[in-house]
Amino acid sequence: MQVAIVGLGLMGGSLGLALRERASAQVVGFDLSLAEASVALERGCVDRVADSLADACAGADVVVIATPVSAIGGVIEQVLEAAPSATITDIGSTKGHVVAAVPAAGRARFVGGHPICGSEAHGAAHARPELFQGATWFLTPTVESDAPRLAQLHSLVTAVGARPVVIDAAAHDSIVALTSHFPHVLANVLATQVADTDVNGHSPLHSVGGSFRDMTRVAGANPAIWIDILLDNREAVLAAVEDAQTRLDAVAEALRSGDEAFLATWIAAAGAARGEALAQAHRTAPSDLHELLASVPDRPGAISSIAQALSAAGINIEEFSLSHISPERGGEIRIIVAGEDNAVRAVDVLRTTDCHATHAPVTAGSGGAE
Repeated sequence: MQVAIVGLGLMGGSLGLALRERASAQVVGFDLSLAEASVALERGCVDRVADSLADACAGADVVVIATPVSAIGGVIEQVLEAAPSATITDIGSTKGHVVAAVPAAGRARFVGGHPICGSEAHGAAHARPELFQGATWFLTPTVESDAPRLAQLHSLVTAVGARPVVIDAAAHDSIVALTSHFPHVLANVLATQVADTDVNGHSPLHSVGGSFRDMTRVAGANPAIWIDILLDNREAVLAAVEDAQTRLDAVAEALRSGDEAFLATWIAAAGAARGEALAQAHRTAPSDLHELLASVPDRPGAISSIAQALSAAGINIEEFSLSHISPERGGEIRIIVAGEDNAVRAVDVLRTTDCHATHAPVTAGSGGAE
C-alpha cells in the first residue's frame, strides 16, 4: 500500500513511522516547511519527501491530510484533484466543518478521521510510532462515503495499533468539545485567573500546589493550533462553556447556602466519573483501580528506585504522575495500580524506599488538601 501524508508534524510524522513499521506501507510525505520535511525524512517517517502535493499524491492508495485544522478544507480539494482514485482522510480534531468542506463529487472517497492522542511536543523531531497504540481513532463517514473505503481505513487504523470507532461528525465534535477542547479552556481560565489575582501584595501564582499544576498542564498550548480548533468547533465548545456556567452557578448557590448534601453528592459523582474514565482507559473495572500517594525526596535516582522496586515486586504501574513541592520537601508521586492486593504490596514496597505511602480506591477519591 502506498500512503501519502500531507503535513509532517508530530502527528503526520508519527503516522508515517507507524505505517512503515507496522503496516509495511510505502509512505510519501509532503510539507510546506522544507525544514520539517527534512527532519521527517531523516527520522524515517517517510520513504521519500515529495516536491509538491501533486507529486506526493501520485499513485497513492490513501492520502492522509495532517495539516492544521484551518487548512484541511482547502487541501481536500487539491488532493481530490491530485489523487483521482485514492481514499482520502484527515486527522484533524474537529470534523463538522471538514466534512462540510468536501465537494459533492469527492464525498464518496472521503472519510474524516481523528486519533485521540498526541503530545504537547511539536514537529517530526518528536514523532514516535507507538503514539497511536491503544488510542481511540474516530472515523466519521457520511451516507455518501463508499463502504469499501471505510473498511480500508478501518484496517489501516487497526494496523497502527489504534481502535477505530465509527461515529457521526456532529457527535464527534460534541464529544471532543467536552473531553478535549473545553478542558483547554478551563486550564487557560484557571491559569490566567490565578496570574491576574493579587492578595494583599502576594501573587497566588507563587504559591501553587499540585492540583493547580495538574489542572493547568495544557494551559497555553500552541496558540496557532488551538485558536483554529476552538473557533472551528465553536458551537460545541460554547455549549460546553454555557453548561459549565450553569453547573458552577449550582456550586456557588450550594456554597452560599452551606448545602453539605449537595456538595457531598457532587464530589462523589465526580469521583465516580473519574474512576470510570480511568477504568475505561485501563480496560478494567472501576473498583479494581487503586491510587497510591507517596512522598519522594528531591534527589537523583529517587524516582528510578521507586520504579525499580515496584518492578522487582511484579507490580505494574498503570498510571504515574509527579508533583514537585519544594527542594526541601521533595514531591508527591501518584501511582495507579490494578487490584487491592497490588496496592497493599506497593505501599509496603514504597516504604522500603523511605517513601511514606498510602492507597485508596480510585472511586473513593484519594486526593487530599494541599
